[in-house]
Amino acid sequence: MKFNWNKDISPKYLYLALSVICIVLIVLSAFMPDALRPVRSLTGKLIVPLQKGVNNIGEYVDEKLQVFGDIKELKEENAELKARISEYQKELSQNQAELTELAELRMLYNLDDLYPDYEKTGARVFSVSGSKWFNEFYIDKGLNDGVYENCNVLCDNGLLGIVTESYPDYAKVRAIIDDHSYITGEIGVDGTICNVEGSLQSMENGYILGVDIDKNANIVQGDRVITSNVSDRFLYGITIGYVIDISNDSNNLTKTAKIAPSVDFSEIKDVSVILERKQEIGQQ
Repeated sequence: MKFNWNKDISPKYLYLALSVICIVLIVLSAFMPDALRPVRSLTGKLIVPLQKGVNNIGEYVDEKLQVFGDIKELKEENAELKARISEYQKELSQNQAELTELAELRMLYNLDDLYPDYEKTGARVFSVSGSKWFNEFYIDKGLNDGVYENCNVLCDNGLLGIVTESYPDYAKVRAIIDDHSYITGEIGVDGTICNVEGSLQSMENGYILGVDIDKNANIVQGDRVITSNVSDRFLYGITIGYVIDISNDSNNLTKTAKIAPSVDFSEIKDVSVILERKQEIGQQ
């Protein structure tokens, strides 16, 4: 006959037996401690290593949890730092843009001081021809702003060019370095007349040419070249550039001057357009 613990032994008897054993062990421990020494020794050998293992596992888990906590905290700090860096970069970009705009506005303001007699309006370049130089380009001001054909255009410290076409909201500008540009100018304190010719080829070496200068003219390197009063399209007294070299022509009647323009034609963003024009409009 097979013995079945679940059916043949009632739980209440099992509970009673365990209670009696516990009471006996408590009494023996109180009155006969030496009798339980083998039991304590056995349980110590079994429980102490187990307890040490449990403690080691607990310490390992605690250490790993602490590492995971540190990693999580570092990730949160890293995300916060990235957000701050992004904000600082945006602020820096905004400040740089504002500084650039301020410099451009200061340039236009300086032009007002240099040429106070002329009414002007500021404009921004929005399209450039295929050349590496700003020899032909479009600005965002046109007929609606009083910008008409033959309005003179300024930049940096002097003459940039002239409006050749004007539309309601924009206009086309030809720079003085363009191959089709031709200006009557004056050189030096004596106001020696010359013709200033644009040339993209010579601009590769940093200059344009002042030609048809009288061989006896008193001009030297460093002389300022300005627009002449006899010009029928350019207003008088606007700086074109400065003489950097002078050479006699082969005809022995004239000489030629190399002129460094007062405008940087490699990078132009904002310009100032003079709204007044010469009364007579014609081809020089």
